[in-house]
Formats: sequence, structure tokens, C-alpha cells
Amino acid sequence: MVIPRLDPAHVDPPAPDTPLADAALADLLAAAGADGVPAAVWERALHGPARAFLARPGKAFRARLVEAGWALSGGAPAGPPPALGAAIELLHAGSLIVDDVQDDSATRRGAPALHLLVGAPLAVNTGGWMYFRALELLGEAPLPPAAAATLLPRVARTLADCHRGQALDLATRVFDLDRADVPAVVAATTALKTGALMALAAQLGALAAGAPPALVAALATAGRDLGVALQMLDDLGGLTAPSRRDKGREDLAQGRPTWPWAWLARAADDVTWARLQRQARAAATSPPDRDALADTLAARVQATGRADVRARLSTTFATLADAVARDGAPAALDPLRREIARLEASYG
Repeated sequence: MVIPRLDPAHVDPPAPDTPLADAALADLLAAAGADGVPAAVWERALHGPARAFLARPGKAFRARLVEAGWALSGGAPAGPPPALGAAIELLHAGSLIVDDVQDDSATRRGAPALHLLVGAPLAVNTGGWMYFRALELLGEAPLPPAAAATLLPRVARTLADCHRGQALDLATRVFDLDRADVPAVVAATTALKTGALMALAAQLGALAAGAPPALVAALATAGRDLGVALQMLDDLGGLTAPSRRDKGREDLAQGRPTWPWAWLARAADDVTWARLQRQARAAATSPPDRDALADTLAARVQATGRADVRARLSTTFATLADAVARDGAPAALDPLRREIARLEASYG
């Protein structure tokens, strides 16, 4: 499918703006025109593309994880500083925009990928701006002095890890890997990309609430493990859920080592593995082969994958309950459990 490139001036803004768009753009919109540049020019250059992407519906789980970290650390009922949730969602949004350019993705969050609307150069710049705007928001957030002193190194490490994980994702193809290497590559890619950002989200709320270091570390580990479990669901849903079909076919077109391949590498016999690896190479260039391969993979790994996800979530919550119980707030886990259940259902 070919999607025509649109001029950024023709990207319709949402009505009304989303809270995330408001947080990201408020001061910029207020200052538009003060530098002598017409507001319409800024709209084409940055404000319009950013607003258009940020208005798209997302799961906002990372912001919910900030709130969970705050509640589990004994934060006030009013919740954490709003800038924290906005910043983590901006980091995620920026990464999605850049990922879509690198992967030549066609869609994102129910609409054409941003680079297909405004061109790759402007999309990459918009995604990069979101990274730095997120850092601005974090720098403006009211945090305890000890937390503020450690925040920038934590964010820098997270962004470095995300880019390391993306390097693996871009450079590896399942049909070029030795079977024994597939599980490690998949696990590392997931931990560095999805896991690292989720770990940061859980830490932000805890740091803002003044949590002790042991609890911050436990929440970071839980966030990372939740991220891995949700990536498993995402990868599996690409094969089994009609709503995730395009994502699953994109994974097969790119030859990505995903969790279904990791599960298969551990369980299949040598003949089956070699046959499906050959099919993966063919599927990279043949859409009809992708459908057949998706059905085969789903049949072979669906039960294993679901069991793996459930075991990881169970272990994560048990470990987290122990850490929280020592700090007297176990009931705060209930909203997080409900949010995870909602996300599980959304992946099909």
C-alpha cells in the first residue's frame, strides 16, 4: 500500500488538544511569533506534526506506571507531578516516530506513520525534539534534592540503553542468526528497548515520592520485567490478534527476531527450525508467505507464549509485593494489577 506524502500544513490538529500535547507545546505555542517567525511557519515546522502525533490514542501505560511508583512509595493521593508522566510519554512518542522511519513502517496508532505525512527529515526532527522537550519537563518537575541529583544520569542511561536495543533490532534478522543465539538476542533487545523505558517510568514516581533506594531499585526491576512481559504479548498478538495483524506482518517482513522465534528456538526440533527459518527468509520478500508463516508460528508457540507471560507477571508481582510490604503499602498494587489485565486484553 502506498500512502501519499502530505504537507505538514495539512495535518489536522486534534480538537481539543490532548493533555500530552498541551504539556509538550504549551510554552511554545504561547511564544509563537515572539521571535518574528510567523506562527504558521512554526506550525508547519514543528507544532503541527508534534500535535498531530501526540493526539493519537495510546495506552499511556508508562504514565500509569509513574503513578503506580508514586503510590507504592507512599506519595500523596493527589498523585505525582504531572510533568513526570508527560515526560515519559514524550520519550516514548519520540522513539516511536524515529523507529517508524528506521523501519519504514506504514502505520502507527491507527494512522499513517508520521514520516509518511510530513517526510522523514521533519519526522526525525520532531521525534528528536520530543526527547529534549521531555528532558526540559523533567528538569522543571518539583523533586526532592536527592532525586533531582540522580535523575539526569538515570535518563541518560535509559536513552543509551534504548538505542543499544534499537541497534540490535535494526541489525539482526532471524534467518541470519544461529538458533542458539536467538533467545539471547530477543531478550536483550526487549530489556534494552521496552524494559529500560518502563523501568525509568517506575523509578520516576518513586523518586518523586522520596522512596528509599531499595524500593526504587525494586520498582525499576519490576518495571523492566513488566515491559518484557508486555513486549511478549505485543509480539504474540501480532500473530494471533486481528487488530495487531499489520504489526505482526511488519515483523515478518523485517525478519525481526521476536519472542515467538525465541520460544520456537527453545522448543522445536532441528528439522522444524531449519524449515521455518527458510520460510522466514522467503516471507521477508513475499507477503503471501507471511500469512502462512504467521499461522504456523501462532499454532506452535501460542500456548507456550501465554504461559511464559503469565509466569513472568506472577513472579514480578510476587517480588514487588514483598518489596512494597516492607514499606507498608501493598494495597497500592491493586490498580497496577488492573491496568496490566486491561493491557493483556488489549493485545488480543
